[in-house]
Amino acid sequence: MRSPKRFFFLTTLIVVLVVGYQWVSNEGFDLGDIVPRSVPDYDSAADRLGGLVDQVTWQEKRISNVTTITETADSLDATLPSISTFPLVVDPGSGGVTAEIFVSTEKSGSGTDGWMTEAAQSFNQANNRLPDGRQAKVRIRKIASGTGYQFIGSGKYRPDAYSPSNHLWVQMARARGVTMTGVRETTVRNIAGIVMKDDVAEQLEQEGGAVTVPRVVDAVVQGKIAAGYTNPFASSTGLNFLVTVLATFAEGEEPRMLSPEVVSAFEGFQRGVPFVALTTLQMRESVRRDGSLDAFVMEYQTYAKTRELESGYVFLPFGLLHDNPLYAVGDPGQDKMAVLELFARHLEGPRYRDLASEYGFNPSLTHQPAFGLPSGETLIEAQRLWKEKKDAGRPIAAVFLSDTSGSMSGSRLSQLKKALLQGSSFIAPSNSIGLVEFSNEVSVLLPIKPFALIHKSAFHAAVKSMEANGGTAMYDGIAVALKMLVEEKARRPEVKPLLFVLTDGQTNEGLSFGAIETVIEGLRIPVYTIGFEADIQELTRLSGLVEAASLKSDEEDIRYKIGALLNSQM
Repeated sequence: MRSPKRFFFLTTLIVVLVVGYQWVSNEGFDLGDIVPRSVPDYDSAADRLGGLVDQVTWQEKRISNVTTITETADSLDATLPSISTFPLVVDPGSGGVTAEIFVSTEKSGSGTDGWMTEAAQSFNQANNRLPDGRQAKVRIRKIASGTGYQFIGSGKYRPDAYSPSNHLWVQMARARGVTMTGVRETTVRNIAGIVMKDDVAEQLEQEGGAVTVPRVVDAVVQGKIAAGYTNPFASSTGLNFLVTVLATFAEGEEPRMLSPEVVSAFEGFQRGVPFVALTTLQMRESVRRDGSLDAFVMEYQTYAKTRELESGYVFLPFGLLHDNPLYAVGDPGQDKMAVLELFARHLEGPRYRDLASEYGFNPSLTHQPAFGLPSGETLIEAQRLWKEKKDAGRPIAAVFLSDTSGSMSGSRLSQLKKALLQGSSFIAPSNSIGLVEFSNEVSVLLPIKPFALIHKSAFHAAVKSMEANGGTAMYDGIAVALKMLVEEKARRPEVKPLLFVLTDGQTNEGLSFGAIETVIEGLRIPVYTIGFEADIQELTRLSGLVEAASLKSDEEDIRYKIGALLNSQM
């Protein structure tokens, strides 16, 4: 006969296990956070994927008709959203004379990224006056340097002044016919650098002495190290690095930077680059997660203030200095020029010199650029070259997986369709595209085929046919889309597979994240996600499995976000 104590113990244990199981299920707790997960090899992952797809309700609903291609975008400029999408972090309101300034994100945020934000707030509170007695004020809009350049260059919106991270964007704006008048060539100093693992740097030293940028470039070409950098259409550091690589091959001579021999060398370099990231955070997370990158690019101010990089890495300066200049845009008028001059003097005061150093700017590192500031025309052509040659001749096979659940009905799906149709303008014909939709069931609308005119027309017809209804079985859709990519890679081993997921909600049916997590890691297929006011934490976790990015979007900027993503990846 069981003792009462033993019976009580067993009953309590069962209750604890049941409650614990329910908590794990509800909270999404992952035993992998405690117990190391076993990541399968590619073949095993592909086998597991096949088993998951067998559990999914899916169908082929192929769109065989074609349609006239009407929604197009000649450039990223055409997809720019309303300027209100980018926040005013300092807005003094009405009264006086106010100059609006586009300010790059590393100095218009908060905390250590808020140097110019804090300076602008104190400037507006200091009651600075013009000679006629009116108060001088500044309005700060937080916007990435590359995006700010696109607004200015296209003329869609022009502020009174612009403070990008470096002078490259100013040169490009001038090349597009915009008058740019210097207020200060430098407001605060920063340096772009290659962040490299200690052991990788030590190995290069043992092989040939001091580690230099040309040696790093050569090591990438030879396949000795894997390096990553950021999108040169959006990132100041990425653009600087692109120019540095071209200048290295051209031995610092600008006329040679776009020559056939340099272009050929650049293709060789790109073959050693696993991926070009949308953001610095994406690269940093890749290094932290699985160490697949030996080196990546970053500004010194961010490097110095990133706790995870305090040990185990070295910083190698490269390229042109990031002087964070302040330039008037067009002709803002005499009064606003006076405001900008007063603000520049405010930035030069001892309080903000000290604060800049505290926040990681004005580093003690010394760096002398190995080449001069290129012309805007050369920089624009360098971006075009990168777009054409970034995949080094390796074709891409991608599947677009679109959420067509009931919550996407109305304007959400309408905006998503427009974004996909315009975004298709940035897909090279040599790449191959498939299209899948999911709600509570999964439908394959288009198989993976080269994006030549006929298939592109079918893509437009398929996108236009999408309708919203049902639940959200996102991971069912991911399983089916991945199976398509695995089959394509079996047919064409040379392709680089990518998956783009567009969704507005959290999965409420079908497979779970835990069911497919290690399969994605084993396949090593990047999953890019764009979330419409979705569970961005879950999507970030999904994209972080294999060196991809997760973007948060709304109806206003979805066309720009998708356009920028496809321009950088396709």
